[in-house]
Amino acid sequence: MAKKKTAPKVFEYVEPIGDRVLVRKDEPKRETRGGIALPDAAEIPTITGRIVTISAVVENDEELPLRQYDKILFHPKNAIPVDLEHDNQLFVVPVDDIVAVFRREAPEE
Repeated sequence: MAKKKTAPKVFEYVEPIGDRVLVRKDEPKRETRGGIALPDAAEIPTITGRIVTISAVVENDEELPLRQYDKILFHPKNAIPVDLEHDNQLFVVPVDDIVAVFRREAPEE
């Protein structure tokens, strides 16, 4: 019996270059905490997401408090969409467009 040859699996990996991070955008909220439904046309200029990958430049910069899996608030103006996963929204985001990092507790000094 002849063995069936399968095509080798190809994994794609996106590594941001320079002062950039790869972010998976959070799903947009359709209603407020108070239960008010937001129309689809309502666009908020800053959005949240999780850092998937950081560039070597960001990783080695002690001045930047960004780490993989951090939840961030970013401005999407200069974010570049990455069409790698059809059901997820990935963006390469410049560090300058990151407005805030969400933390559970204050950093120790």
